[in-house]
Amino acid sequence: MESTIDLIESRLPEMSKGHKAIANYIIEKYDQAAYMTAAKLGEETGVSESTVVRFTTELGFEGYPHFQSALKEELKSKLTSVQRLNYTDRFADDTTAVRDVIRGDMENLKETLASLDDEAMAAAVKTILGARKIYIMGLRASSPLSSFMHFYMTLLFDDVIHIHSNSTNEVFEQIMPITSDDVMIGISFPRYSQRTINSMEYAKKKGAKIIVITDKDDTAMTENADVKLFAKSGMASFVDSLAAPLSLINALLVTLGMHRKEHIMSSFEALETMWSQYRVYEVGRDRNNGLGEEYS
Repeated sequence: MESTIDLIESRLPEMSKGHKAIANYIIEKYDQAAYMTAAKLGEETGVSESTVVRFTTELGFEGYPHFQSALKEELKSKLTSVQRLNYTDRFADDTTAVRDVIRGDMENLKETLASLDDEAMAAAVKTILGARKIYIMGLRASSPLSSFMHFYMTLLFDDVIHIHSNSTNEVFEQIMPITSDDVMIGISFPRYSQRTINSMEYAKKKGAKIIVITDKDDTAMTENADVKLFAKSGMASFVDSLAAPLSLINALLVTLGMHRKEHIMSSFEALETMWSQYRVYEVGRDRNNGLGEEYS
């Protein structure tokens, strides 16, 4: 798919003087332009707000908000860490930053729920339940997501492998035994991990089923996917906003748990005995009688 910047560059020679001013500004400062109002962009480029709006519609967008949304989406994969850090300049103060980040997470959750594909979720559950081994992979910023998923999946299934490594060779050593009876769950959000993409390609060639958890379709992350689960991610400065992906993984785990209730019950009974014996969890004191109370 042609990116917004590529589209602008391809149309540049045929543009009017005013539209060229807008185009050149966006090409040079797309990380700033993506968060400007149409009026502000017009002010920066010396044209009217209506000219900015016409510029976006002539590119094929429904309007300025549609264009701005597309540009923001591309920023997530284009910006370097340093550029992301400069993104905080848009916040007026600490309070604004805190509220804006939380508000962004809430919007991502709403969009994820609104666009949730029930059939894809059902297919993911069926695929995982029917697998011999389950491989889970999420690197870099997605590593906490894969770790969280692996922790709970080991309670649900006996053979779950968490792929994590700093070396490409070690990654392939871990997935080398994968077969057509297995499933691989690949997790990545912009900027997408090339090692995760390569590993899914390898697993696909070995005949394994591929489940992808990512932000959108038609990317390198979804090329080899049998099942695609999408969650809206965001960019809160140098930190990735992954509240919605975590919620999606929660939903998948709970749904799987409904099908593995007996297995979970026996696992928890054994674990509770061990936890109690070795005092895994903190024991608090009841203020009234001083007796210990275990917290989980």
